[in-house]
Amino acid sequence: MKNIKAIITDLDRTLLRTDKTLSEYTVAVLKACKARGIKVMAATARPERTVTEYDAAIGFDAVTVMNGAKVMVGDKVLTYGISDELAEEMLAKVCGRKEFLFSVETGEILYAAEHIPEFEYTLHTGFPKLPAGETAYKILVSGEGATEFVKENLPAGLHCTMANGYLVQIMSNDANKRNGVKVMLNALGIAPEEAVYFGDDQDDAESMQLCGLGVAVDNAISLVKAVADELAESNDADGVAKWIEAHLF
Repeated sequence: MKNIKAIITDLDRTLLRTDKTLSEYTVAVLKACKARGIKVMAATARPERTVTEYDAAIGFDAVTVMNGAKVMVGDKVLTYGISDELAEEMLAKVCGRKEFLFSVETGEILYAAEHIPEFEYTLHTGFPKLPAGETAYKILVSGEGATEFVKENLPAGLHCTMANGYLVQIMSNDANKRNGVKVMLNALGIAPEEAVYFGDDQDDAESMQLCGLGVAVDNAISLVKAVADELAESNDADGVAKWIEAHLF
C-alpha cells in the first residue's frame, strides 16, 4: 500500500457518524495522512455550504460536491449544471405528480415547492420555472413510485441516482462523482490506481471501480459492498480512519 498517494472519501454514512459528527480520532488520522504527503479529498452529494465545517476541521486538498456538479481544487472550480431548458422540462413533469416531494439545489440555496421536514430550504412557488438568475445543479425527488417515474421520464442529457434508499437525484450527464474524482486526481497529478476511495451508497460504486482500491464501510448498501475491494468497520465505528491507520501507517 506504499503507492497510495490519495484518500478520497464520501461524507454522510461513510466518514461522518450517523449524527453528522467527525470524531477527534478520525480528524487526527486524516491530518496524519496529510503530514505524510497523502492527499485527502472528499466526494459528496452535499452542497458546498454544508461541507465547510468538515473542511475547516480536516483541510481537504480537493472537494467534489453535489455528486460531481461542482469540483474544487485550490482556486480551480469546475461546475456542471443543468440547462434551464432541461431543468424546467423535468420539473414540469414532476410538478404534475402531487404524490412527489421535490426540490432544486442551486449550490447556494435549496428551493422547494412545499415543506420538506428534513431539509433547510427556501420556498419557491413558481415551479416549473426556476427562480430568477439561478442554475439548477440537482433536482431531488421523493415519494412512492418516484424512482420509476423519473427513469421513464428523464430527458436526454440528464441522469439520476438513488440516495439513502428513497431520494432520487437528477443531474446533468456531466455531473457524477466518478468524473469529479478524475478531475481532482488529474489536477493533483495523481493516477487513479494511486488512490483509495471510501463509500457507502449507489453513487460511490463507479468511483470505487475507478480507483486503485475501493473500500466499503460495513453499513454500505449491498451494491457497494459487492464492488468494493475491501471492507471497513461502520461509519459509527470510525471505519475509514481505522482502515487507514491499519493499512497506510
